[in-house]
Amino acid sequence: MKRKICVVVNSRANYGRIKSFMRAAQHSSELTLQVVVGASAVLYRFGNVKAVIQEDGFSIDAEMHSVVEGNEPVAMSMSAGLAGIELSGILNSLAPDVVVVVADRYEQIATAISSSYMNIPVAHLQGGELTGSIDDSVRHAISKLAHIHFPATDLAGRRLVKMGEDPNSIHVIGCPSIDLVFESEGAPPASVMRTGVGSQVDLSRPYLVVVQHPVTTEYLDAYSQVTETISAVRSINEDSGVQVVWLWPNVDAGSDSVSKKIREFRESKDSTGFHFFRNFTPENYIRVMRGAKCIVGNSSSGIREASFLGLPSVSVGTRQRGRERSDNVIDVGYSAEEIEGATRRQLNRGPFDSSTLYGDGGAGQRMAEILSNTELSVSKNFFEG
Repeated sequence: MKRKICVVVNSRANYGRIKSFMRAAQHSSELTLQVVVGASAVLYRFGNVKAVIQEDGFSIDAEMHSVVEGNEPVAMSMSAGLAGIELSGILNSLAPDVVVVVADRYEQIATAISSSYMNIPVAHLQGGELTGSIDDSVRHAISKLAHIHFPATDLAGRRLVKMGEDPNSIHVIGCPSIDLVFESEGAPPASVMRTGVGSQVDLSRPYLVVVQHPVTTEYLDAYSQVTETISAVRSINEDSGVQVVWLWPNVDAGSDSVSKKIREFRESKDSTGFHFFRNFTPENYIRVMRGAKCIVGNSSSGIREASFLGLPSVSVGTRQRGRERSDNVIDVGYSAEEIEGATRRQLNRGPFDSSTLYGDGGAGQRMAEILSNTELSVSKNFFEG
């Protein structure tokens, strides 16, 4: 009998991280893929990831609506609670053999809690990493609830052992998002660049990619932080004519403040040369990154995918503070002066050599093979070496 593997997709980043595994599971003779979508993945203003998933040929088995609107941490806490309630009913109906949890967002801890309390083994991607904010706490908590671990790097795997996880449950496979980087070539279709709002971007000319999310533990500063980034990037645009592709933030506390500032700037006369997008498909996002001169902000893609692409990256603030990185990254604070200076330096440095720190392009297939054969158990013991 085929094993039923349930993947819960809650955001555009979730989908990019797990798509190659979903494809491998869909074509496996040993696995049956179940797909649940929820949180911002079902909201139009965050890119309607649900529609992208369906266009990619995946059937959606269940959908949940759990996002509580708000600009403060209480909305995140309530959203996680609602997700747990909804997921319990969905998982009871689907009866999967394994539930896959990706990374460290608050929606994902609800998945891990619901699954583990229902005696369903949890497979966790990207455990053992260090970043900053509350994400570390959430990630480590999910790791302690998980039964099968798929860390992206050797160092992350060693950290899981230090946390008391059984080495036999740990499989270092790389990050499945790198699979898409490995496969995706060329520029995005012209139709994609006609979406969004703002000045038209000519991808044959130099451009930056900017992605800046609010930091949960600094949400009161989100407006001022993105204001500094806008100031830095606008100065470079005015001085050199470098175009800017700017993506909308995620749904975390402080998102409304970031979005407000972006809208204010977008409607001003100073935004010439900027184009703003809600979302790209995972492949088109990679294609946009591939053609860029530099990526600026605090998205993990500036650390992970950018390292494989050799794309110069300026990592702003604390959100990616502890994450392993390659030589393509410069870390800065939140001041416009720091951001502008680092970005100007990066525009003259790249491209860098491609790094396989986060994978070589085969993670999704490896993960599918392991989940086809590994022994499943919901019992856990602290590993003391």
